[in-house]
Amino acid sequence: MDLQNSSSGGGPPVLKEKRAASPAPSGVSMKSDASMMIPPGFSSGGGSSGSRTETQRGASPEPSCVSMKSDQSIIIPPDFSSEDMTSDPHEKKKNFSRKELDHIFKELQEKFISLVKNELNTFKNLLNPDYPACSEGEVEDGQKEGVLKVTLHILRNMNQADLANTLESKLAPACQRKLKSKLRDKYQILNEGISGHVKSALLNEIYTELYITEGDGGDVNQEHEVKQMEAASRKKTTQEKPIKCNDIFKPLPEQKRPIRTVLTKGVAGIGKTVSVQKFILDWSEGEVNQDILFIFPLPFRELNLMKEKKLSLVNLLQSFFPETQDLKPRHYKSYKIMFIFDGLDECRLPLDFQNNENLVNIEEQTSVDVLLTNLIKGNLLPSALLWITSRPPLDQQQSVRSLLSVLIR
Repeated sequence: MDLQNSSSGGGPPVLKEKRAASPAPSGVSMKSDASMMIPPGFSSGGGSSGSRTETQRGASPEPSCVSMKSDQSIIIPPDFSSEDMTSDPHEKKKNFSRKELDHIFKELQEKFISLVKNELNTFKNLLNPDYPACSEGEVEDGQKEGVLKVTLHILRNMNQADLANTLESKLAPACQRKLKSKLRDKYQILNEGISGHVKSALLNEIYTELYITEGDGGDVNQEHEVKQMEAASRKKTTQEKPIKCNDIFKPLPEQKRPIRTVLTKGVAGIGKTVSVQKFILDWSEGEVNQDILFIFPLPFRELNLMKEKKLSLVNLLQSFFPETQDLKPRHYKSYKIMFIFDGLDECRLPLDFQNNENLVNIEEQTSVDVLLTNLIKGNLLPSALLWITSRPPLDQQQSVRSLLSVLIR
């Protein structure tokens, strides 16, 4: 089985849509009459003469709300003097002195340190086995997410990846745990045999590690984010570099950038799909690759059935994984996620990389073919990991040739 791997160096650069320049404000001039707030008119019936100067009222045991007939109830328009007005808003900006800036930033520093201390204490408690899991409401706190990203980055730089992964998993949306549970239930049992003679067994009890090597003949492109690997039932040679299935996204020594896309090829029955299932099972059981928050297996055989549909990437994932209904679009970008496309040789989609429109919005509806080409090219979710499996030869389909040309460009 041959595996080709594309690194993003942190992922290909995110394509940013250009925004048109904002038109000049069309608000009413603050000097015009239209800018003044007109006080409401009050009828004089049943009350005083309507004079705005009448302020005396008798004591009342009722709640001391302001009477609508008193001059306190009138909305007084702001007093705009002509010498204070200017057509240039920049002229009204305050120039801070060094002393004022020092005071402001001292207060900012105190608040920032207090915020970080509070959040770090929360994170420390979450890593304590006796501490209850946090509620999903806590995860939605924008301030917490910002501090969390910095904390995870520093922990991993301190070579404390296990702590970082555990913390990130505890603070992940609840749907992540639901997805892991679903995938664990789905892939822990392996069914073998033909119709009428199917045998079931626990995958962990019968799995044999597939022998995977990097591609032959210089298929590893050292300057790009592609690694090709081969899995086969043959004896090891001195030239081959065996790679464990769970390590396929770890860069080879000669590669300069992290791996983003892996293409694994192998003859029918060699164990490509079983290796995919084992990878997912180990992840769902918390064994390995816990820095990945979500794994979405999408077999080409099932994607073919959605060929004529129009939907967004978010809609596509929700149709396959209803557990992710509560996953917000920002989560797809802020968390490390992985897509597994099994059976490229079975793909019946055009995968027209040359002519398909570019797409960067994961909520924009289009064809499944456009979604896949933009996901593979890195326009959609450029930091996401991709694992694609296929049977050789890879040059029999135009869509496969197009895919290879994109991966090794």
